[in-house]
Amino acid sequence: MKIKSKILIIAGSDSSGGAGIQADIKTVTALGSYAMTAITAVTVQNTKGVRSVIPIKPKEIEKQILFTCEDIRPSGIKIGMLHSPQVINSVANALKKVKVSKIVLDPVMVAKGGARLISRSAIKTLKNRLIKKAYLITPNIPEAEVLTKTKIRNLKDMVNAANILLKSGVKNVLLKGGHRNAEFTEDILLNKGEIKIFKNKKIKTKNTHGTGCTLSSAIVTFLSCGKPLKKSCELAIKYVNQAIVSNPNFGKGHGPVNHLNSIIINKKFK
Repeated sequence: MKIKSKILIIAGSDSSGGAGIQADIKTVTALGSYAMTAITAVTVQNTKGVRSVIPIKPKEIEKQILFTCEDIRPSGIKIGMLHSPQVINSVANALKKVKVSKIVLDPVMVAKGGARLISRSAIKTLKNRLIKKAYLITPNIPEAEVLTKTKIRNLKDMVNAANILLKSGVKNVLLKGGHRNAEFTEDILLNKGEIKIFKNKKIKTKNTHGTGCTLSSAIVTFLSCGKPLKKSCELAIKYVNQAIVSNPNFGKGHGPVNHLNSIIINKKFK
């Protein structure tokens, strides 16, 4: 397989391998691109929850980004867990120098098991310094509620929240509807020109650890290969749904998805 593009991932590490930088690397690789990383924190976690978060110094995060991009220029950038105002500022400063347009920001705030992964002051800095720099942001419903200070109960509320984010200076929003208790999952892509709703039958499983990380990494990979935004979101959602359906059922809590669902093994290796 020929490598299609180069993606820089700025995110935290998940020791259990299902979410964070590990999920991002697997996704980018499975979809045929080259993954580079700037690690923002090391988490001690498994499928049952997060035990601890060890932050990386902001200056070291900035140096990871700049030193990597100085040598291998990325086609796209995915941003995940940023736990403090200092880290967000260091990432924003580095991105000013790197100047890559295809940036997908997944505003990670809470782990699947419920552990909070970002401080309140960091949320304010995220809104002021980083969200407007991204080409696309991919909040889930709880994250969108925090960012917009609104309550989301239905599709109409989702559209309203996405519009609030657009008015704040965000270019494109993919608001994920997986947290709604419904038969179908509705994800809304909204920008100033159009609205697109991706509707899929909800898959009933506890094994959804890292789906947000996986989705945002898949989108930026498709984007970096030259596909338009709407098609990139459509293909990424399809990839994640297939990853959920074919999950390996590992762990005793919220298990990981199958990032390898897109790979067909060459016959000579079987």
